[in-house]
Amino acid sequence: MMVRISLLICLWLASAPGRAQPADTLNRQRLNLVIVGGASVYAGSVVALNEIWYSQYDRQSFRFFNDSQEWLQADKVGHFYATFQVSHVASRMLTWTGLNTRKADLWASISSFAMVSSIEIFDGYSTGYGASASDLVANGLGAGLYYTQKAVWKELRIHPKFSFHQTIYAPLRPELLGTSWGEQIIKDYNGQTQWLSFDMDRFIRFPKWLNLAVGYGVEDMISANVSSNQQLGYTPYRQVYLALDFDLTAFRGRSKFWNSVIFFANMIKLPAPTLEFSRGGVHAHFFYY
Repeated sequence: MMVRISLLICLWLASAPGRAQPADTLNRQRLNLVIVGGASVYAGSVVALNEIWYSQYDRQSFRFFNDSQEWLQADKVGHFYATFQVSHVASRMLTWTGLNTRKADLWASISSFAMVSSIEIFDGYSTGYGASASDLVANGLGAGLYYTQKAVWKELRIHPKFSFHQTIYAPLRPELLGTSWGEQIIKDYNGQTQWLSFDMDRFIRFPKWLNLAVGYGVEDMISANVSSNQQLGYTPYRQVYLALDFDLTAFRGRSKFWNSVIFFANMIKLPAPTLEFSRGGVHAHFFYY
């Protein structure tokens, strides 16, 4: 769900008027707009989250639950992705208010960790889940990757991305994996792939618009635990991908709206030739997403 929160915030950012002011010239009106707008989008997303994830479960006393082995860690990579993207978007918002880049990156990373990690409160009070320490670690790594790149390189060279395709598994357990496309993109880990896309031109001579990406996914899972899947006749396995990717920021222009659309679209891994490494073999895909 936090993936969707990050994308909603990004769409809101695309409609923000005006251009960023010089660093250290803080515009209080813009800052208030960012705070109110971001809080509103977050609140709406939390309401939707409650309907999708928690409405079917009773409340309990707050507790932690060790889910580090569930879904072969695909959900942890999702937390990593969401926290990175919220950090990126929040930094752009804060820079737009006139806050200098270093402070914007720091506060964006802190606030994104707090925002995504707040979901653990809901988990902790739900009988169907429980707060997860490994989720908190994944959140920290996502925010940390964003802040570290900006602190060391003054730019982003490694971009988490996301892709999804519908699978045959969701209809088998729609209550767990989702009944609609909107639910499946959040719940069906079989169809999710999380990527790290590398701006190769920042490291070696390479076309600016072409990247290399490493992906991770899982397959053959209709239950969170490996043992439960095996009892049901399924054999869960991991998938590692190596693929071409496109750096859409190479096509930025003078239009602020167009550049915002590119910023949003660059969070998504577009279909491209891909090698899949799984079950001890290599499988080639002409187009994979």
